[in-house]
Amino acid sequence: MTHSHNLLGEPPATLLPGDPEAEAALAAGTDPAEVAAGHPRASAAWAALAEAALGGGRTIEAYAYARTGYHRGLDALRKNGWKGYGPVPWSHEPNRGFLRCVTVLARAAEVIGEVDEQERCTQLLRDCDPTLVP
Repeated sequence: MTHSHNLLGEPPATLLPGDPEAEAALAAGTDPAEVAAGHPRASAAWAALAEAALGGGRTIEAYAYARTGYHRGLDALRKNGWKGYGPVPWSHEPNRGFLRCVTVLARAAEVIGEVDEQERCTQLLRDCDPTLVP
């Protein structure tokens, strides 16, 4: 007899620590490029740059910013115990920079015809927090 469920259960949610200085600077309206330069590990700064670029029709620029924030976020997740799978909930504010970067990366990848990457990013979002992708 086989079972299709994981007997070990789902790993605990990964909750990234915040970066209060970077978050305060972004909230105060500081140019995200300035925040990213001063806090290069802050995925929220890269997400803001990526979203602005995508909104301005600068897809390749958005892709590059989003990929940078995505990799910075992966580094932070791993440093905080993430094993490459498991919940990374949107409800935890410090996780949002990473999740926003993955979202923009998926959209930019779709625009430039990188369907495989778009699908991987969409699946990653589903795996991190199923409420993010219908």
